[in-house]
Amino acid sequence: MHIDAKVVKALREKTGAGMMDCKKALTEADGNEEKAIDILREKGLAAAARRSGRAANQGIVDSYIHMGGKIGVLVEVNCETDFVARNDEFREFVRNICLQVAATNPGYLRKEDVPDYILDKERQIIKAQALNEGKPEKVIDKIVEGRLEKYYRENCLLEQAFVKDTDQSINDLLAGMIAKIGENIVIRRFTRFEIGEGLGNEHSDCD
Repeated sequence: MHIDAKVVKALREKTGAGMMDCKKALTEADGNEEKAIDILREKGLAAAARRSGRAANQGIVDSYIHMGGKIGVLVEVNCETDFVARNDEFREFVRNICLQVAATNPGYLRKEDVPDYILDKERQIIKAQALNEGKPEKVIDKIVEGRLEKYYRENCLLEQAFVKDTDQSINDLLAGMIAKIGENIVIRRFTRFEIGEGLGNEHSDCD
């Protein structure tokens, strides 16, 4: 059955589970939100939201070198305990984040990190494109917001599709890891270096 994206988003906001997990649960529950919440709880996926406020001051910094030294990535991912920081699944997750950064070169960690002047410029460009395409004035604002969401998915790490499984975003991957590990996990910051493009920028999560 078709599940409306707004319903999926609402369930995600209530449970903290990943978008794909929410969609699967709603499909399994024939669109019934309460049943979907029960399904997510049974799978341990609804606990992620409750853990998101807990302090994460342990973790690791990992690195990845690609293309014979042409691209290098440093990523810091935090968790609550040193025990989890040594966990193989946690370390594999961090490595996957390194691979993601190397492959997609995100400009920002989260959509909230995109400066207002960048968004204003994008809105102007998108509006001009839509008008040039002959779109009616009354739908321009909707088109602008829709294409901004695409901009976020392309440029913000947490919004990007996971390169190893494009059916889930990095946010979904993170929520699933939180549920599996049982601790709050935070992708804190990353840096990507590429030969010929200077030293790049560091992107930080705000505490």
